[in-house]
Amino acid sequence: METIFFYIIALVALGSGLIVVLCKSPVNSALGLVNTFFCLAVFYVMLYAPFMAAVQIMVYAGAIMVLILFVIMLLNLGTEARKRYTHGVVWAALASLLSLVTFLVFIKKGQITGAAGDITKDVVMSVGHTELIGKTMFTEFLLPFEIASILLLVAIVGAVVLAKKEV
Repeated sequence: METIFFYIIALVALGSGLIVVLCKSPVNSALGLVNTFFCLAVFYVMLYAPFMAAVQIMVYAGAIMVLILFVIMLLNLGTEARKRYTHGVVWAALASLLSLVTFLVFIKKGQITGAAGDITKDVVMSVGHTELIGKTMFTEFLLPFEIASILLLVAIVGAVVLAKKEV
């Protein structure tokens, strides 16, 4: 039953991804991306990672998509996307085909490394997802976390500058 549910959600995620790529309207593409984010959250739940599923929905499907829709509507990308749509389709299709062939070659030629980390399923179940993520984020990955926060601050300032009529 779980396998059938996985395949149904995977099919919906692939369909939503195709909507993101093939849709002419940027707003419809953004809504397809929201649906893809929800499918990813379902995958996290199926992997016993409810914290990551909640973060996926709150951060990506919520905050990031609001920011993307704000920029789309602020810059009025609907008319520009229709004008330039036909020029890049062939190049995007070729790039996608090349990426797919490269991916398949790596999968076929690759080997499983057998490397295992320190954190096993038993450790996650005993300690908890949130505590492990918090400890790792604020010890080993503190500098990348701070750099990401600075980049988000710069994006917010840029959005405010773009939204103002006179600077």
